[in-house]
Amino acid sequence: MTYLIKLYPEITIKSKSVRQQMTRCLTSNIRNTLQPLDENIRVRRRWDAIQVQLSDGLSAQRVSDIEGSLSRISGIDQILAAEEVTARDMATIAEHVVPLWGPVIEGHSFRVKVKRRGRHDYTSMDLERYLGGQLLQAAPGASVDLKSPDITVPVEITNDRLQLIRAKWDGLGGFPMGIPGQVLTLISGGFDSPVAAWRMMRRGIKSHYIFFNLGGPAHEAGVREVTQHLWQQYSASHRVKYMSVPFDAVVGEILRTIPDGLMGVVLKRMMVRAASRIAQHNGISALVTGDAIAQVSSQTLNNLGLMDAASSLPILRPLLTDDKQSIIDQARQIGTARHAEVMPEYCGVISRRPDVKARAEKIEEAEQGFDFSVLDAAIDRATTTRSDQLAPQHGTISDDDLLIVDSTSALQRLDHACVIDIRAPHEREDAPLELERTPQLQIPFYELQERAPDLASDQHYLLFCDQGVMSRMQALHLHDQGLTHFGVYRGH
Repeated sequence: MTYLIKLYPEITIKSKSVRQQMTRCLTSNIRNTLQPLDENIRVRRRWDAIQVQLSDGLSAQRVSDIEGSLSRISGIDQILAAEEVTARDMATIAEHVVPLWGPVIEGHSFRVKVKRRGRHDYTSMDLERYLGGQLLQAAPGASVDLKSPDITVPVEITNDRLQLIRAKWDGLGGFPMGIPGQVLTLISGGFDSPVAAWRMMRRGIKSHYIFFNLGGPAHEAGVREVTQHLWQQYSASHRVKYMSVPFDAVVGEILRTIPDGLMGVVLKRMMVRAASRIAQHNGISALVTGDAIAQVSSQTLNNLGLMDAASSLPILRPLLTDDKQSIIDQARQIGTARHAEVMPEYCGVISRRPDVKARAEKIEEAEQGFDFSVLDAAIDRATTTRSDQLAPQHGTISDDDLLIVDSTSALQRLDHACVIDIRAPHEREDAPLELERTPQLQIPFYELQERAPDLASDQHYLLFCDQGVMSRMQALHLHDQGLTHFGVYRGH
């Protein structure tokens, strides 16, 4: 099986040297992506296309996997499944083309498009007219339409070799991966940041990933999964890095020291500070976020500018002017929506009265009370995983291992039970948790991991938060450490 890979038009209009560089890069990317599927694959570079020759004897499923991979490599405009045969005259060409395309154009309008190289006894227009007449005789109900046909029949001739195009489909477009540079994408696993990363990759920019973990292993598992999907599907030609920064202590310090209305902006500033330092250490020249104007209170132009001021690197925002539905639609197209739809929102730093137009001097004044050694410690504890090692870890704790209590009556039937309210202090003040018979403790989630080992092991501790998401994540995290007497209370 042979495929002709057509270059994205933006590549073909570059200068000769740049075009050659991009074509060499794309050839290498195709080879690197497909060799795990066919170790004997042959990839050859031409001026106007790249030829991919598969090994003989591949299964239909393996061929299908290869075709799917080709459609997701940036820099490719079209993929043509082709077969080369000898054809020295128009009659011989028609003998090959008509049986293949006649059934396809029945009942449709069509045109024949000939690309010809070499010396022949006929012109391209002569061959188009001849094949058009032969196809009309062979295909009932077909008609010729040179301006807007339903189907275009492609014919390529190089000297006496006919490239018989059996099928064609669109590629991803954009530039070859690795040409424009590399970025560090702040990824959360929701709809926005994976789409932002994909848009950068489509333009050929190599994307590494950084995740700020507020929910423990359960939260991170989902983010690792979506990151692995993005890498495997759209940038498998290059190894990239996935970095995870434990940020629960930073959140705790924000909740203790930052005024309510500024918490969200300060959290984002801390994230871009950390990301900038880690990116520079890894030789990465820019950050990428999934910010879109006015989706949340921190994403006003004013507040985005305050985040930029905290970064020593430029912050790129490919989704800046998109509406939410268009982002969701694109997430479905690239296969990340299914991850986002089950990714829980965590109870993090959410101001009750967020300032949508925070003032720089107020932010700087508020951050003077922040202990930056907490941020330094989080950066020092960051871990890095190679993209080819992101496979799910075995033996992780699941919901089936947790004690989950869904009602007050069920709670009262438990012996030796205590509910721990893990919400931030301002959340507890707004909606106090009232329990008649069951004792309770108040330990905010950002202190729980440190204090939990000191609690009695002969008692059930049930974690509570408003949405039941952070409590579940924290309980899974504690189970992962062997503290199996922690569960979840969802009774309110």
